[in-house]
Amino acid sequence: METKGQDWSAVVAAKEITWWSNHPGTSKAFEEDIIKRFTAETGITVNLVTAGANYDEVAQKFQAAAGSNNLPDLVIAGDVWWFRYMVNGQIIPLDALAKHLSFDTADFNTTLYDDYKFTDSHWAVPYARSTPLFYYNKAVWTAAGLPDRAPKTWDEFDEWAPKIAAAGPVMPLGLGKGSSWAAWWFCNMLWGRGGAYSKDWTMTLDTPEALAAAGYLQKLIYTDKTAAVAASDQVADFGTGLTGSIIGSTGSLSGLLKAAKFEVGTGFLPEGPHGPACPTGGTGLAIPASRTPEQQLAAAMLLKFLTSTENTACFSSNTGYMPVRTSAANGEAMAAVYQKTPQFRTAVDQLATTRVQDWGRVFVPNGDKDLTTALEKIMLKQADPAESFATASASIAKSYADNVKPYLK
Repeated sequence: METKGQDWSAVVAAKEITWWSNHPGTSKAFEEDIIKRFTAETGITVNLVTAGANYDEVAQKFQAAAGSNNLPDLVIAGDVWWFRYMVNGQIIPLDALAKHLSFDTADFNTTLYDDYKFTDSHWAVPYARSTPLFYYNKAVWTAAGLPDRAPKTWDEFDEWAPKIAAAGPVMPLGLGKGSSWAAWWFCNMLWGRGGAYSKDWTMTLDTPEALAAAGYLQKLIYTDKTAAVAASDQVADFGTGLTGSIIGSTGSLSGLLKAAKFEVGTGFLPEGPHGPACPTGGTGLAIPASRTPEQQLAAAMLLKFLTSTENTACFSSNTGYMPVRTSAANGEAMAAVYQKTPQFRTAVDQLATTRVQDWGRVFVPNGDKDLTTALEKIMLKQADPAESFATASASIAKSYADNVKPYLK
């Protein structure tokens, strides 16, 4: 395990390491290619393991393996998981390693890199990073007589929705459910109406603004009947033409452009009364604390290689995830992508409206799960928002008291 003041100059990198990934955005082929080139350059063998179908499954496997020898040297660290790893002492701070390797972290998009900052240290680096986007079916929009853009505000969407429904007929808006998803995109409605999940460690779901956001969500589904929650996958429903628009991850872009039988439009998430509101999300990569310094150094070398300007641009252009390096976002490779497929530019431009997520969701164990449960009751059962949010808030507050507060220094 890394100790404070580790002299990395005295460490020789291991010749073989293991990387646990879920291959975000169907990126397994890309990851395999990266590994081949990395091995050719360094002589270090990398065993790529499919450790789960999504971030949550990888995290559960990583948690279950704690204390055993069955741990990777590099692991996917989703936005609602990396802090738990840190609090549990399962990952190491990366700043000293980055300095030793002349790893240019200043070139990372500041918002995305600082998402992993706590106690003046960075505990992961950005990898498959995303924001929610507003996707729309251009053919439906044309039939409805709408301008070729996303609605600027939710009020404008409400004006457009009847025209969208009449043009199909299609459901104007498809929404997704599930952990690491529902409570993520709902940030847009919540923040846009002046609410928040929490202020630092204190839950704030009992405010009029938070309750108004949940009320608006129910209005879309039950009163206006212009939005519906997908039974399994809102992206697939949109791709087959069942819905006129969806809120979907940036990481779904590449697959949608290939699968949809219509032209796909992208836009910023609609603004609320308090203006634009968009969370960042996706996953970073972290190095486990229980590995030897030799393994940790080799893993850091892979991190540096994996997130180089060239490889960042390649990963982004093949998946739709945001280029996490400024040099990649503004480079020639991505410029060519933007020119050919302007939809890719939307997420990069929308970064200017993003903000760091509320601690109650991403830093407290099971915070996202509790919020998802509340939102699914609100969306699927028309449950009382005040009651659902109160239950979630109480559970999150207890989890903070039990699982986070005692370990904070």
